[in-house]
Amino acid sequence: MNGTEPRIRFKEFGGAWEADKLSRHLSVSEERNEDNRYGATDVFSVSREHGVVNQIEFQGRSFAGASLLGYRVIHKGQVAYTKSPLKAAPYGIVKADKTKSGIVSALYGVYDAIADADFVQTFFENDDRLNAYLRPLVNKGAKNTLLVSDEDALSGEVRFPSLPEQRRIAELFRNLDETIAATDARLEKLRQSKKSLLEKMFPRPGASVPEIRFKGFEGEWETRKLGEAFPDSIPNNTFSRAALSDSGIVRNVHYGDVLIRYGSVLDVATAKMPFVGDTGFDPQKQCLLRNGDIVIADTAEDSAVGKMIEIQGIHGEKVVSGLHTIALRPAKLFGMGFVGQYLNSESFHHQLLPIMQGVKVLSIGKKVLAETRLQIPSLPEQQRIGAFFCEFDKLIESVQKKAAKFRQVKSALLEEMFV
Repeated sequence: MNGTEPRIRFKEFGGAWEADKLSRHLSVSEERNEDNRYGATDVFSVSREHGVVNQIEFQGRSFAGASLLGYRVIHKGQVAYTKSPLKAAPYGIVKADKTKSGIVSALYGVYDAIADADFVQTFFENDDRLNAYLRPLVNKGAKNTLLVSDEDALSGEVRFPSLPEQRRIAELFRNLDETIAATDARLEKLRQSKKSLLEKMFPRPGASVPEIRFKGFEGEWETRKLGEAFPDSIPNNTFSRAALSDSGIVRNVHYGDVLIRYGSVLDVATAKMPFVGDTGFDPQKQCLLRNGDIVIADTAEDSAVGKMIEIQGIHGEKVVSGLHTIALRPAKLFGMGFVGQYLNSESFHHQLLPIMQGVKVLSIGKKVLAETRLQIPSLPEQQRIGAFFCEFDKLIESVQKKAAKFRQVKSALLEEMFV
């Protein structure tokens, strides 16, 4: 290819993509909400992830001003340019209205599409291409505001194919986006199902048996204090992030690992955790974690403090608990996988809320944590529950990987199917 044709292309198309001003493909729309035809329920925002969305439907409320007379009208098939900086898109974003008519802030640019509007959005979904186009056209004002007129935003050069090829490409990415959305919806449904099961398969506060139980198990669950069930405290290691490296001698379970992975076990063998550099670390003297230990995040900026993970998958590796964690070793009365699920259930976490300390940053102490109460079934029932959630987590992980794979495919095609 000579730089005027994409590397990947539908076989029915050929020839160079012609260079031209974006104004050849879009024109400024001057339509305003002058007759108040559209109200607060019709106000749209433009999301980098979701495109043009209704504020109330997407964000739960309208952020519009008292008067909507100056708002721009946008119709399905038109294109919006947000003059608001984002981290990955510091010069704004370009999205097509794929829903219905509504209004957007006067700060947005709205354009009629001569090109295929969905193609235009897809063209600018690649951050490098978007930023390379807008960077020469946009000036930064006070407080990082973006200064560019609606007309000037169209003055840059792009290379677009013929309209039939645009539509073919837009259709491909539309189908891919629908697949990604469906996979995300399935993932969210699985997560909500697990949350519901965690609430029902462990006793609620004040109860001694769960609402849902596997056949063959009966009787009340035994009540114990957490300090009795986990009698051995393992000193944590206060390594800062600056001490972490890619080539150390021991893996470090940071409190961030706990917060990200809470609600399940942490398989050390597969988790991508940082190492601790060899400076100042003596593996003979440090307290290493074992399979079945739990690691608790004792500090967080919200009520996620107190979330826990059960360590699994250690096969000779040296693993320590790191900054802002509490590590405990259980007595020999737990089945693998049970503890990591139970200690993150709503029924248990409900006990932690009253004993959290702090305002902006919350924390929980080892002594008060030891006084919280656990309800423990027989070992066979623990093993059954642990195995069930293990399989459930594998299903969630499988769908997560599918969603990530679809996004990788889209990212690659955004590179290879455009000039």
